Order: sequence, then structure tokens, then C-alpha cells
Amino acid sequence: MAKQIRITECPRDAMQGLTEFVPTDVKAAYINLLLQVGFDTIDFGSFVSPKAIPQLRDTAEVLSKLDLSSTRSKLLAIIANYRGAEEAAAHEEITFLGYPFSISETFQLRNTNTTIEQAFDNVKRINELCLTKDKSLLIYLSMGFGNPYGDAWNAEIVQHWAKKMIDEGIGYIALSDTIGIAAPEQISALYPALTKISEITSFGLHLHSTPDTWQEKVAAAYEAGCTRFDAALKGYGGCPMAKDDLTGNIATENLIAYLLHQNNDLGLNLDKLSEAMEYSGKVFGG
Repeated sequence: MAKQIRITECPRDAMQGLTEFVPTDVKAAYINLLLQVGFDTIDFGSFVSPKAIPQLRDTAEVLSKLDLSSTRSKLLAIIANYRGAEEAAAHEEITFLGYPFSISETFQLRNTNTTIEQAFDNVKRINELCLTKDKSLLIYLSMGFGNPYGDAWNAEIVQHWAKKMIDEGIGYIALSDTIGIAAPEQISALYPALTKISEITSFGLHLHSTPDTWQEKVAAAYEAGCTRFDAALKGYGGCPMAKDDLTGNIATENLIAYLLHQNNDLGLNLDKLSEAMEYSGKVFGG
């Protein structure tokens, strides 16, 4: 039986590492095309220090240029601390605030300049803010399949932090293969183990891969019951800490092709998808 699949398109993740600044109007035009495709959610920008991510310093201005009048897509913005959450929550158009919570202490310190315990305190404060502002907090469990630093990792650690998030009332969790090292066997075992913790929490996967490993990872996730996938057109973006330069986001067009082959009715406007893919060259120079 076909499942109800929800795809989050991630232009923010795709763009954030670009060194040459993409003009605001170009960003907005690209995201407006993506809004017409019919994705469940668009990860469109971030309210993070411009010093940390200069490419996305114009997120609020981009937001003001988006046409949300005829889209079913919800908007997600990434935040890294309480101040960023306050900025994002002030915008009525945004549904989700995404917070990267790393189960690797080293990566948490590098990514948000906090320890894991400090980050968890942030999660609790930000979730309280979301409840008062009618927003949903999505927690990314970063380095969810291991890390390059030698920090402890096992399935029990992942489940421990997932349960702590659930106990705080977090309704959305995305297990993130930050550096693209997840094996299909890990995905097949870990995803179902998480869903057994809570039947209410919505679990998704933010996978990274090389061009020749995406299908085995997506297939493992799909067969394990995953119905929420993150992706980016043409596989742009990813984590700069991945050892392989070819490692990036799962390419949206590949994900869609796989899901359609499994007889899923995704309800997407494939003509607009083609337009967005063509326009992406203006954003990424390819």
C-alpha cells in the first residue's frame, strides 16, 4: 500500500555553504518556484548570525518576497539559539523552527558553541517559545549515524536523546546523517527503533550521500517505514565536514523518481519542478 509521503525541500541547506552571495531576488524567485511544486515543507532560510552564515543574512527580506497565496507548502527556518528563535517566531508565515541538536559533543560545540546539555536547555526554552507563538519545533539529531571526532555513538545514545526530546513534547524529529556515513543496515535498524518510542512524534530522515549511494539509503529508509524525507534539487549542499567532496543532500529528483516507482501519489507539479531545476543554475552556477 502506498504511504503518505512528506518531502521537505531544502534550498537553505543547499545555499548556505556558497561563497558567492546569491542576490536576494534570485533566492526569492527560486523559492517561489519551489513553493509551486507542492512539497510538504520548504526549508527556506535561517535566523543565525550573519557571521556564521553570511549567505543567509537576508532571510527576512527573502521571506517578504515569497508568494504564499497559492501553495500548500509550509515554511521552515533554522535557528541555533534562543535569540534566533525569537526572530523566526516573530514571522507569522513560518510554521517550523528547526534546531540542530548534535549527539556528538564536539560537533555541538563547533556548530552552536554549546555543550550538549546547554543545547538541551536551549531546546526546552525554544519549545516553550514555540508553544506561545503557535510554532512547531523540529529537532535534528545531528551526527545521528556516527561522527568523525571519536565521540561515543551507538543506537542507545540516539534513542536516549530522542526519548528526552519526546518527553519535552517535541513533535518532530529528523535523524540526520550529517556526514553521509549511514549504512543501509543502520537505517533499517535505527529508524524503526525510534518510531517505537512514540507513536505521536513524527520522525523523518535528513540523509546525505554520494551520487552512487543515495538509492540504497532511500530504499532502506522507505522499507523501514519512513514517510518524511529531506532533499535538495540536484543534491546541492550538505555538510562541509564530510570527507568526500561528492557527499551532499539526497537529490530531490532522484527521491521523487524512487517514490513514484513505488506507486506513491506525491501530488507534485512536475512541470514546476522542471522549471525550478532549470532556474537552479542561476542560484548555484551549474
